[in-house]
Amino acid sequence: MIAMRDQLAHRGPDGAGLWRHENAILAHRRLAVRHLGDEALQPMLSNCGLRALVYNGELYNDEELRREILTFDRRPFRTQCDTETVFRALELWGERAIERFRGMFALAWWDSPRKRLTLARDPLGIKPLYFGHVAGEFVYASEPTAILAHPQWSAQPNLAMVSAYLTTIRTVIGADTLFEGIFAVEPGQIISIDSAGDELQLSSRSFWSAPESSESDCSDELVRRAIESSVESHLCADVPVCALLSGGLDSTITTSIAHQHIQQLRTYCAGARTDGEDTDLACARTIAEELKVSHDQAVLTQDYFCEHWPAMIHALGVPLSTPNEVAIHAVAARLRADGCIVTISGEGADEFFAGYDAPMLAAWQFSRMDESRSIGGRFQLESNAWAPSRAKSILFHSNVWSAVEQDAHLGAVYDNIFATCEQEAGPFADPAEAHLRFLQKVNLAGLLQRLDTATMLAGVEGRTPLADVRVAELACALPMNRKFIPDDQSSDAGGGVAVHAGVQAKIALRSAFAGRIPELALHRPKASFPLPFQSWIAEMAPQLRDSPLAQALFTTDAIETVAAAPTEQWRLAWPMINIALWGDRWWG
Repeated sequence: MIAMRDQLAHRGPDGAGLWRHENAILAHRRLAVRHLGDEALQPMLSNCGLRALVYNGELYNDEELRREILTFDRRPFRTQCDTETVFRALELWGERAIERFRGMFALAWWDSPRKRLTLARDPLGIKPLYFGHVAGEFVYASEPTAILAHPQWSAQPNLAMVSAYLTTIRTVIGADTLFEGIFAVEPGQIISIDSAGDELQLSSRSFWSAPESSESDCSDELVRRAIESSVESHLCADVPVCALLSGGLDSTITTSIAHQHIQQLRTYCAGARTDGEDTDLACARTIAEELKVSHDQAVLTQDYFCEHWPAMIHALGVPLSTPNEVAIHAVAARLRADGCIVTISGEGADEFFAGYDAPMLAAWQFSRMDESRSIGGRFQLESNAWAPSRAKSILFHSNVWSAVEQDAHLGAVYDNIFATCEQEAGPFADPAEAHLRFLQKVNLAGLLQRLDTATMLAGVEGRTPLADVRVAELACALPMNRKFIPDDQSSDAGGGVAVHAGVQAKIALRSAFAGRIPELALHRPKASFPLPFQSWIAEMAPQLRDSPLAQALFTTDAIETVAAAPTEQWRLAWPMINIALWGDRWWG
């Protein structure tokens, strides 16, 4: 158990705990952010020693919940740590307490009198949680490597998800992961495991869903207040807090608000030195100077990228999703070296306020077609594919392509997710709203996972004020014309709204913060620590020829075609090389 726990030492370099009772074992690695003393060590136990909690995350309505708890239970709190708030709430309200939590979290709660284990994950999936069964035991952890360290577990690839990864570059889709037998607790899900009988009984339920789209508009002031409040709540910590600043709209908004509360705020950017004045590095530096914050950067080279890419796969146990995961980890390591432990980031704004110009325009146009409702999931799958399903009969050996049933499972999962998005959007929503919600469930979930794993690998907690349930509820209730409009739908952008590529995007955000942030960020197109990885990956292409897993999956022609011209074939090269490196980690 200690070996399993310490696979996660990078997520918790500040302490370790282990608790055994009857048929339950809880283990924890601590990253100290709130109440740094030993009183906040985990597992946290009840006075009677029959209930225990391990918890990872931050509770942003901590003070509010404490006041409410004290109206029922007058016992004073022993710490200022939000872990104790979570514990006391679960003691008082049981599993229903989870519905009251505003924050990012993954938790495990053991109730010995009931012989019951409860797992839960925050509504947006900011913090990860995985589980599986082996040798009659139920095991769970924040990363798959800890589960795979179980002495009875043998790592086996989930071929259907390997194929899905090639198309989506997602290492998790719904509950599915790249490993056979390992599943993800889904965002906003509670899983209960009853061990009172002869066999473990598992049940699950969702505890949060976004509200329907509404025709009632929200003023700029209401949008601005919601975001300002969210940023302020995300700054609570007993360790130094900084901000990631890419020079774009979202990170500039969060940075400018944070600077109102942290006068000596430090900001950080990552990127590669390339020609032009509109790079992240250049724009972030300009905006930092205008905001008068202390700014630094992590500059990546091809050598750095190609060294740290496989190193991250080895440490995390899974392929990378996007190339800029390396950049996020680099900047996290840089700010950690400066003594910063917590950083805020701008993830979430694009998915909630419709910031992706080209994908949203394509979805808008597709949603106006008569047959669009019945094939919305397939549209999302095909229009955003790295390796499209139609090409896989050439990429895969025939036995592999048959084993994954020509991506039947992936297509069904996307169809089911899209149907849920249509239902949640409501019958009166703009037809493009379901596509935006699809991005929230699939794209945002991947980005939040990317931020969490890349920062926690450096012992840094990444927080996302724009991916917050209160901000999400406001954004989802906004009508589409407050988020996204093609140019031919309106003759006047107005209100400081920027126009790019034939669309008006993130309308409510730009309007709410017009005149309050630097003009450069207000009108700059979308960017997020981009890297020239297409030209960099050639150095890693020989891995395809040498990898036993790649040879078992891909045809010789596919390997040679991609390995010979990886820069030209970058949409295939990136996921295929990742799979090769992942295979070397577990089966090389």
